[in-house]
Amino acid sequence: MGCKTTCPYCGVGCGVDATINGNGLDPVRGDPDHPANTGRLCVKGSALHETLGSQGRLTRPRIQGRDTDWDQAIQYLGTELTRLRDERGGDSIAFYLSGQLLTEDYYVANKFAKGFIGTPHVDTNSRLCMSSAVAAHKRAFGEDAVPGCYEDLELADLVVLAGANPAWNHPILYQRMQKAGAERPERRMVVIDPRRTASREQADLHLALRPGTDTILWNGLLVWLADSGAWDHAWVEAHCSSPEAALEAARESAPNPETVAERCDLAVADVQTFYEWFATTPRTTSFWSQGLNQSRSGTDRANAIINCHLATGRIGRPGATPFSVTGQPNAMGGREVGGLANQLAAHMDYDTPGAREALAHFWQAPALPEEPGHKAVALFEAIERGDIQCVWIMATNPLVSLPDPERARHALAQCPLVIVSDCVADTDTLALADVALPAMGWAEKDGTVTNSERCISRQRGLIPAVGEARPDWWIISAVARAMGFNAAFDYAGPAAIFREHALVSTLSGDPKQQFNLGALATLSDRDYDAMTPIQWPVTPEHPRGRERLFQDGVFATPDGHACFIPIHPKGPARGPTVTTPLRVTSGRIRDQWHTMTRTGRAARLLQHLCEPFIEAHPDDLAAHDLADGDLAWLSNGQGRYLGRTRASDGMRPGEVFVPIHWNHQFTTNGLASALFPRVIDPLSGQPETKHATAALLPFNARWHARLLGGQPEQWPEGLYWARVPMEQTTCWHLAGNSPIPDWPGTARQWLGGEPDSEMRDPRAGRYRAAWYHGDQLQAVLLVEPGNDFPGLDWLDSLFQAQPLDDGTRRRVLAGRDSDQPDPGPIICSCYQVGERRIEEALAEGCDSVSDLGKELGCGTNCGSCVPELRQLVEQSLPEPSGDG
Repeated sequence: MGCKTTCPYCGVGCGVDATINGNGLDPVRGDPDHPANTGRLCVKGSALHETLGSQGRLTRPRIQGRDTDWDQAIQYLGTELTRLRDERGGDSIAFYLSGQLLTEDYYVANKFAKGFIGTPHVDTNSRLCMSSAVAAHKRAFGEDAVPGCYEDLELADLVVLAGANPAWNHPILYQRMQKAGAERPERRMVVIDPRRTASREQADLHLALRPGTDTILWNGLLVWLADSGAWDHAWVEAHCSSPEAALEAARESAPNPETVAERCDLAVADVQTFYEWFATTPRTTSFWSQGLNQSRSGTDRANAIINCHLATGRIGRPGATPFSVTGQPNAMGGREVGGLANQLAAHMDYDTPGAREALAHFWQAPALPEEPGHKAVALFEAIERGDIQCVWIMATNPLVSLPDPERARHALAQCPLVIVSDCVADTDTLALADVALPAMGWAEKDGTVTNSERCISRQRGLIPAVGEARPDWWIISAVARAMGFNAAFDYAGPAAIFREHALVSTLSGDPKQQFNLGALATLSDRDYDAMTPIQWPVTPEHPRGRERLFQDGVFATPDGHACFIPIHPKGPARGPTVTTPLRVTSGRIRDQWHTMTRTGRAARLLQHLCEPFIEAHPDDLAAHDLADGDLAWLSNGQGRYLGRTRASDGMRPGEVFVPIHWNHQFTTNGLASALFPRVIDPLSGQPETKHATAALLPFNARWHARLLGGQPEQWPEGLYWARVPMEQTTCWHLAGNSPIPDWPGTARQWLGGEPDSEMRDPRAGRYRAAWYHGDQLQAVLLVEPGNDFPGLDWLDSLFQAQPLDDGTRRRVLAGRDSDQPDPGPIICSCYQVGERRIEEALAEGCDSVSDLGKELGCGTNCGSCVPELRQLVEQSLPEPSGDG
């Protein structure tokens, strides 16, 4: 049976066509009818059906580590939360939510916490990725409202990507940009990013500016627009306020391109080219994401971009708009319901006139707070101080994602009551839970999400819940009823919650407020079930929604004018003092998502990049006596990170990049967040997780190993390990910086028994061993002095429940089947195409990415591997002869 639902990964919000097969799903496809993706899916979305199943799932409630049933868990929580509220006050309880929640879950959580427990301390992991954009929208427009839509990325004649790498992080949007560029060769793209990312592949201009100087670059553009006559004075005078103050501030820091170029470490000609293109291109869309937001000046950076669009009247026009894109599937939905600590609900704030009274009356809420609560970093500091005695964490893993995670770990360890709702059984955060509650996962839960262009889509429950998992809204409502709030939380299902949410969106009574779902407040259950994607506002005047906002020049401010914001640049915060420091930045990689609890279940998503790594300029590696592929530490006074080096001349010298995904379930010291201090934007509360300093130190590995199929109860101290799930078994990547003189004894200790076959070459530093149960392979250990191993797919295939013949068993210790060529590192995850197969095709006559696609399929699905394919093509071309 086929069903339409929504992808649970990034903020693009792609539609998914899923076919139910028993209790699982057939391979999923993109929904051709969904406006976000029109049938396309990236590699993560294409692998959704591979992430299901009961293995590793939290299936029953647990109290203090012991399984229990829902009745006891609900009763226990009702009693404990009531006691805390009565003895310590509602503000002794906090909630930490997530953009992974559906809007209905988010709405009920916010209502319960703020309206009935009476705590203002409700925040979300969206604070870590897009809260600076929220603050900037509110300062400029009077409301957190994204003016544009995805079509603007196609209609624009100039697209500016600022602090965003959509080729890897929002691949479907990048495909839409690529297609538009192919159809209109005159269209231009500018990428503003210190790193040369995959998104640079399509750019006409790459501004690899010094980290933290974005506001200087955009301030300089504002000055250029004014001095070159590109300022739309009539529009600004009619629709904006404070332009003079913003321009004066911009002149102080960026009076001319020469000053901008010097301060940003750019070529003057490149700065002028960007400014000229922007000034002379009416249809310009500026697209930004975490690279700008995750800074102590993230709000100012976003407003610096918006200032330039206001100056030229490029707001909400086809192809012309500032566009902040979210990282999570329902970060926008969380903003709608008030999931941030400084919000109430429905885009109403604590200081919105009459909002608190209207919401309290509508909810019949007995305890709605009067002041905003703690934002994410401050919330965990309040837990550490003991001001907060209970925290309920839903669908997120703050001990991986928050900066300075050891400090957050200490806070939770001493908190009297930690409640965690999650769908997986083992996360860094769940290990500290006093109460663990099994929540439904994607494909089980039912509700709505809102993507980055304000488009509301249905996420539909497709398969039965695993074990005793329940929807988050159900869990929250049950606890609320156990506390005596029966009438307010007597929901029959998500449709009833959505109707209430839609009705709340009309409470402000301000006709200038853009967020309004009033026309959906009377949806029947049947209409809700059949809902198709629609962009808010959805009102009687706009019953089918609106693609663009503010086209009439009327904004949600008291006087209806948009606000220019004077921007005074400030650089990144100084990190801990270290010797010979490098600047550290962080981000996502192509095939992984957040802390890998879902993508880590799909083996093919770990074939492209399977270990934590440190990407650095070759000169920096050489200066630290490191080669490409060596293990190395990044260390500062706060924490350490261990990963494999990746040489890249796309990094600026003196700067390194680390991925955010790895955690204690997948490696030893792979938490990128351990390096980042608790520095926040004072306006948005968003942490500065794009800037840290650390020393780069060799790990000096003396040996490397791969272990398939086995695992000791605990790895020895000081050992490097990374867990890599494969199709049939698990592979452990191991390394040590102390020699192991007795490999046979160590192998017996790790695997708990004598190997059935082994090969020793102590002089060369090699050791191989295999363990069998009858004719079935149980474990294989391969040890080498360096990190040069064959592809392990063939070995992995032997772990199927089948007897092995003598010939196969003889080849096991070699680690490869001599009859099967090694494909090399996987470049295209969609079609499992390795680097060696690509090189062979290039040698056989393919001379373009298009040819490779026709021959091998690589690059023809999600397109995320195209930049790497292009690089391999360029490397294969003959060097110019130099003859005149």
